[in-house]
Amino acid sequence: MNTKQTLRGFATISYWAEDMEAAKAWYAELLGIAPYFERSGPDGRPVYAEFRIGDYQHELGLIDRRFAPAQAAIGSGGAIMYWHVDDIETTFNRLKAMGAEEYEPIQHRGEGFITASVLDPFGNVLGIMYNQHYLDMLCFMKGDHHK
Repeated sequence: MNTKQTLRGFATISYWAEDMEAAKAWYAELLGIAPYFERSGPDGRPVYAEFRIGDYQHELGLIDRRFAPAQAAIGSGGAIMYWHVDDIETTFNRLKAMGAEEYEPIQHRGEGFITASVLDPFGNVLGIMYNQHYLDMLCFMKGDHHK
């Protein structure tokens, strides 16, 4: 039996935007930080911006929709990647106050697991989740095995 894992962890998630300046500003406000990396196209307009966020410095990349794969679906749907948040109600309400639209209301999925999702102003599904397993693993990785 092969004990090496094929999928080892979340590396980068890419969100598409037609208006990169607006997307950068919206996510900078949400996250409280500016992108740490940006790239402009030959015309000088921004085509990529990347934020490093959270306990593991995961990457959230904003990409000009012109560079989406040809077969990419237009509109929202499909898989939802959930970001852990400590206060799901506050975060959900803040996202909606910033112009995001409810995609899925707050759902209790079992003890320690609550999800919700919104459509950001650029048409991407942004999932949020209170996830006790995430917190348990964070404590474990920090060496705090007794919490």
